Amino acid sequence: MNDVTLKTQKITVGVSKSDYMLFLRHPAWLWLKKFDKYKLPPIDENTQDIFDTGHKFELYAEKLYPNAVKIGFNGYDDYKTLTVRTNEALKKGVKTILQGGFEVDGLTCIVDILNSVGDNLFDLIEVKSSTQAKQEHKYDLAYQTLVLKKCGLEINNIYIIYINNGYARKGDIDPVGLTTVTDVTDGVKDLLEVTKEQVIKAKEVLSFTKIPDLSPRYVNQINVIGTTWFLDWLEIYKHLNPQLDHYSIYSLVSSNSEQIGDLEDNKITLIKDIPDELTLKPKQLIQIKATKEDKRFINKVKIRKLLNTFEYPLYFFDYETMSSAIPTFEGFQPYQDYPFQYSLHIQDSPNSEIRHLEYLHTKNSNPMPGLLKQLKLDIGEKGTVLTWNMTYEKSCNSRMGNFYPKYREFLDSLNLRISDLMIPFSEMWFVDKDFFGSASIKKVLPVMAVELNHKDLDISDGLKARRIWTKTIIENEYLDTREEILKNLSEYCTLDTYAMVRIFEELKSL
Repeated sequence: MNDVTLKTQKITVGVSKSDYMLFLRHPAWLWLKKFDKYKLPPIDENTQDIFDTGHKFELYAEKLYPNAVKIGFNGYDDYKTLTVRTNEALKKGVKTILQGGFEVDGLTCIVDILNSVGDNLFDLIEVKSSTQAKQEHKYDLAYQTLVLKKCGLEINNIYIIYINNGYARKGDIDPVGLTTVTDVTDGVKDLLEVTKEQVIKAKEVLSFTKIPDLSPRYVNQINVIGTTWFLDWLEIYKHLNPQLDHYSIYSLVSSNSEQIGDLEDNKITLIKDIPDELTLKPKQLIQIKATKEDKRFINKVKIRKLLNTFEYPLYFFDYETMSSAIPTFEGFQPYQDYPFQYSLHIQDSPNSEIRHLEYLHTKNSNPMPGLLKQLKLDIGEKGTVLTWNMTYEKSCNSRMGNFYPKYREFLDSLNLRISDLMIPFSEMWFVDKDFFGSASIKKVLPVMAVELNHKDLDISDGLKARRIWTKTIIENEYLDTREEILKNLSEYCTLDTYAMVRIFEELKSL
């Protein structure tokens, strides 16, 4: 944290559990939320959908405690009485409390599940819509444990309830089958001392009259493993600093907070100025070289060898998929991807015209039977099937083959024909500084085919396509704009495969 920010003026501001977790991500994130929240980018609809998923899963987790009393709140006035109502429930001897509120010494938290197991002795249970218990969840629970102990409650065991991704729906959702419970007591209690220290620091940040240093170097100072905190803050940092050069060090691929700190200490601000002697990853080295020399690096021999393995007719192929924490249809599993749409651009011979076929499921039913029937008609038995990141389409095919044995032979055969058009970019046989070290089609396409761009579409990414399709077709929303949405879905998936056509043409022209 930057020393210049330590001039303080005491401000009485409480710290909630979500505040504390923001502080662990980056001190400035907490400060902005409390004192200048409108500078933060708004929560996008895809992120909000993740929050909504968590709330839906909580309802099933709560069914594991059928006799529990839910405190909770609706609206701010209700929230203001949450701790009072929670205390009243405890005094009445309620055994299991859902969404109870606690407040002490300027610290507040809402506990998912608090279960009495003895005289003033409780089990603490957190509900997470992930498929595993993560280290960051333990920090979350350590904060809750600290608050509860300060309130005079003794904590016995600590658990995380999360989604069992091996559960397959049979009839109505089974809350027991859908959930997994893991004991994290020892891991959480091991974090209590560091949590006390971090809470003091969080309160100190909230006494600053000036925002802490925004640099990404201060992300995740506690070194929680496996988080996306650095990338999340990097996007916020760029949003807060629109004047940054397009080729600043904050656009260096695969960087981390420690590396950013080293570059800042060496007064390096641009990618082209990063010296060769720094320890760098292969993708960073080639990105820096391409940026310094302002030219493309192309291994024509390897690209030609790959293209020569393609057999006509060529099928440029892409799926859009549905996925949800709570399985939608019979046999579905949590967070498994099931195709509801495909786009197929076909070139029968090297000089023939490109033709286009597609399928988009438009009924509130399992989309796979109709999709597979049409796909088998649309895609021939010979020829290379080109995808972008082939492991995804292959995994969808294998999953559908297990679901529908009568299509397994067809789908296994299809997988044998799939080749990956992303390889020249992921293997760095073709490097342009404006890919910024990425092999994503959304980074490659605007450089290879400047006339095309996903940003020009109303539906511009796969997560939005999934969310909009689900709300429109499965949840029967957006009735007034249904036809326009179906058109937008078609345009998005079509661009994904036409993008491959254009990139293939550019590779071939080499």
